[in-house]
Amino acid sequence: MNEENERGKRLDDVETVNQEVQRISKEEVRTAMKRVQNGKAVGPDDIPVEAWRCLEEMAVEFLTRLFNGILESERMLEDWRRSVLVPIFKNKGDVLDCSNYRGVKLMRHSMKLWERVVEARLSEVMISKQQYGFMPRRSNTDAMFALRVLIEKYRKGQKELNCVFVDLEKAYDRVPQEELWYCMTVVRAVVGVTDAFKVEVGLHQRSALSLFLFAMVMDSLTDKIRQESSWTMMFADDIVICSDSREQVEETLERWRYALERRGMKVSRNKTEYMCVNERKVRGMMRMQGAELEKVDEFKYLGSTVQSNGDCGREVKKRV
Repeated sequence: MNEENERGKRLDDVETVNQEVQRISKEEVRTAMKRVQNGKAVGPDDIPVEAWRCLEEMAVEFLTRLFNGILESERMLEDWRRSVLVPIFKNKGDVLDCSNYRGVKLMRHSMKLWERVVEARLSEVMISKQQYGFMPRRSNTDAMFALRVLIEKYRKGQKELNCVFVDLEKAYDRVPQEELWYCMTVVRAVVGVTDAFKVEVGLHQRSALSLFLFAMVMDSLTDKIRQESSWTMMFADDIVICSDSREQVEETLERWRYALERRGMKVSRNKTEYMCVNERKVRGMMRMQGAELEKVDEFKYLGSTVQSNGDCGREVKKRV
């Protein structure tokens, strides 16, 4: 995968912006400690987050010095480069199929607190309005509402609306390497713990920064095509492309596929599905690179069932 895309050229013409970065304050560390939850699994150092909270101001002072040291040296602690990777079954499919497992990385809580501080600063960066996933003042409810309003508008106007629900294979694990730093991990398996190995692609699942970084990467990879696709919504790796023209949807899907796959991401041919609202006449199957997309009458989008007839009956019945 690493050799079949243009990821190596991604940073060739990028200009460096030199700007003074403010030192991390104790208040930022206190805020980060308030945001983390108790009862979470420990990382390789076996120190729970509760230990940091029990130390109160001693922990705040120590972590503030530590974080500012990292900021000034511009080097991450070597111990932070190691984590324990635990395969978690997705509760669907064959338990013997490795693709049905999600890799969760257990990291040191000191690193997670650092990430919370960084995330709070990064959240000031503008992410595109088409990205609803894990952004301040945006939620999956907003994305579902926007899609339902669009469907209702076309249903009332007796017009056809074509929707493609794009599925990315192992989305977080395929994030281009140059967007991130590499890390060292070990895998906790049934037979024991494997030797350490180098990871060259992907994000730490369970990292405090992974969701935000993924949104930034998706913004970067799809910058040009998002401007051409007015009815496109993203919630992290859940993408829906809509248009009143079937041909336009097919062309837009191909542009998205090319933009993502040329950088190392992978659009699933089996799980990407097509739905037509108020279909006026029966047509052939929609295709992506010769592969037929499954046509569905309903789709579960962000946990909510969307129907091709625009009705909400299934969703209401499920909730009552």
